[in-house]
Amino acid sequence: MVFDTISNYYEQQVYRQIGAMLGKEFADDPGFLSDIACVTLNSLPPRYIRHHVDMAFYMTSEEREAMEKSINQAILDAVDFVQSRNRQAKAEV
Repeated sequence: MVFDTISNYYEQQVYRQIGAMLGKEFADDPGFLSDIACVTLNSLPPRYIRHHVDMAFYMTSEEREAMEKSINQAILDAVDFVQSRNRQAKAEV
């Protein structure tokens, strides 16, 4: 299909960073990691691209650094959110 080359640039960046930050600690809980990825991606603005090299080529080092910081903060916020929802769900049982 003509649109198969379109993707959200943040997806691979977020997945990679979640793996680096949380992969070892939560490797036995893929559902938790998936929840973190969803909440994180929903909190970031979409950046649709056709080729990842396009973003890398057109971004300055400052933009890359700012994007990385926003991804890291969004992941930390997502962890807090998902953990609090999990605690709340357990308390209701």
